[in-house]
Amino acid sequence: MVDVHRLDDVTARLGDVVLDPATWPSFMDEVSAAVGATGAAMLQSDIRTEDIPRSESISEYFTKTYFPNNLHLTDIRAARGVPLMLAGTNVITDADLFGGEAEMLRDPLYATLGEFGLKWFAGIGFRAGPALWALSIQRSPKEGMFDADEVKALSRVSARLTEAATLSTVVGRSAISGITSALDLIQVAAIAVGRFGAVIGMNAHAESCLGHDLAIRNNRLTLLDRQANADLTRLIDLLAHSSDLHPLPTAPIVVRRIDKRPIVIQMQPVPPAARSPFLGARAILLIRDLEGSAAFDSALLAATFELTPAQARLATRLARGDSVEAAAQEAGVALATARNQLKTIFQKTGTHRQAELVALLHRVK
Repeated sequence: MVDVHRLDDVTARLGDVVLDPATWPSFMDEVSAAVGATGAAMLQSDIRTEDIPRSESISEYFTKTYFPNNLHLTDIRAARGVPLMLAGTNVITDADLFGGEAEMLRDPLYATLGEFGLKWFAGIGFRAGPALWALSIQRSPKEGMFDADEVKALSRVSARLTEAATLSTVVGRSAISGITSALDLIQVAAIAVGRFGAVIGMNAHAESCLGHDLAIRNNRLTLLDRQANADLTRLIDLLAHSSDLHPLPTAPIVVRRIDKRPIVIQMQPVPPAARSPFLGARAILLIRDLEGSAAFDSALLAATFELTPAQARLATRLARGDSVEAAAQEAGVALATARNQLKTIFQKTGTHRQAELVALLHRVK
């Protein structure tokens, strides 16, 4: 069922996919058509999240069963197939994983495939740097299992996928560099991080922020402020276990310092051009060092949200990272007065928590 010439034509256009990561699903559709399959998905050997590139034709299986039922954590194809790929096998099929069809159908994953009109599998292994990936191709019962000749034809694709994944990583890094450099021009410090918090790139303004309170250790951003560092760790953990389909947290991380104004860190999503599935760029951390600069204009905040001068001054202090207690002391008012002012600020700005208010004010400045 494999049309070798058509398969070669499809893989010859991998360069287009490298330049536009959003077209991976279309590429997989064409590969599936060339090999007589229903659809395909790209799975990493040890990390599988809901945002994996996949054909629309098999997407329902992933969204309704594979991830909701945690089959991605117990996928027998990874447990038995990855060692084979690490040993040098380019393509694995069901015949490599099971002693027979009866054993195969008893596996929880294969038992659920039938509900979506799927049954047979072939995985084409390839590399993206040190990471092992597989193009997982699914056939229906009618389309049949992959035979030895078809496996031989599929093995031709492995090296081309490795080349494309390598180039895709390079292009993704270039896109990240372009984004951080553009932010450099408007004097915004930016650090791009991957799914597990590894630093992928940073601009000159970010480098100038590094020091005692904010440092790069083991290729990860670390903060001297314990609470802020714990907040950052929680955000990175969230990145590791969530997909690009989910919005990122918007609350800023405030790094408090002795005798200095705080550093404020906000997390932004990576633009689509830099979302190579192999690079793993997940977020850009925007860093603002509030020391030595009037970072917020009280008059602008007052005009924007119809705040009184006292309310605008309190909002400005909170936006700089001060606590309500510290802001009240600096203003020379009672803590109860400051808290009442904060309630009114919440009402006028349509916010409900201090972190939400600070995030809003950072968009106004």
